Amino acid sequence: MKDWAGVGEAFSASYADLCAGTFSTMHRALGAPKRRNLLDVGAGDGRLAAAWADAGWIVRACEPEASMRAVSRRRHPQVDTVSGALPDLPFEDGAFDVVVANFVLNHVASPRRSAAELRRVSRDAVVATTWMLSPSWFWAEITERAGVEPFAGAKLSAAEDFERTADGFARMLREAGLEHVTVAEHGWTWNAEPDALWLSVEGGVAGAGALYTGLDDDDRRRFRAAFDRVIEERRTGGVLPLEHRAAIAVATAG
Repeated sequence: MKDWAGVGEAFSASYADLCAGTFSTMHRALGAPKRRNLLDVGAGDGRLAAAWADAGWIVRACEPEASMRAVSRRRHPQVDTVSGALPDLPFEDGAFDVVVANFVLNHVASPRRSAAELRRVSRDAVVATTWMLSPSWFWAEITERAGVEPFAGAKLSAAEDFERTADGFARMLREAGLEHVTVAEHGWTWNAEPDALWLSVEGGVAGAGALYTGLDDDDRRRFRAAFDRVIEERRTGGVLPLEHRAAIAVATAG
């Protein structure tokens, strides 16, 4: 799995904006907060947790990476941000009315154990998302044009992996013991700033960042040249419109 150590600032300046694209759909699925409390697991830079708080929820953010927590506490001091990682969260059973995990179960070593842990600490509902079409397609094209070997991170075993479709995500969650699971597909266009995209690479964010970090100087120059060519070909009005798609699951207690 990808190592996220030290990438808090670079993530916040780039992919945090992309990942927030699921908020409107999750928000509609849960309805009015009605004084309920909510735990955001794998909260990253706290952007989504702050959005939940602004919508009226009583929010706590849980994030295992120190650099992410530092950004969250500085930029969103109104959110209580604590350390904690799946599949063993530092909370009692049913501690929160609602638990959300935005693009988290696709990054953990044991998705089913982690999903079961989300259910354990929730009373009413779990909302989780996973990529169906992630930014990896964009970086795969650049990697191919640059003529460098693609990033080969650690993969889930066949027993742990799940199909990255709405049905596959729902099936995995049910296997983890979650009930009353519904999954919807959500698509959106991220109008990415080219400078932010490149900052994510230099900052070591996600697979593209891990790949770039391991390249020698010549390969880095080829990678940058390929990036610039793709940006020039695809940019519209100074931004790069990138299509993404996610599966958004809601599991309720009954």
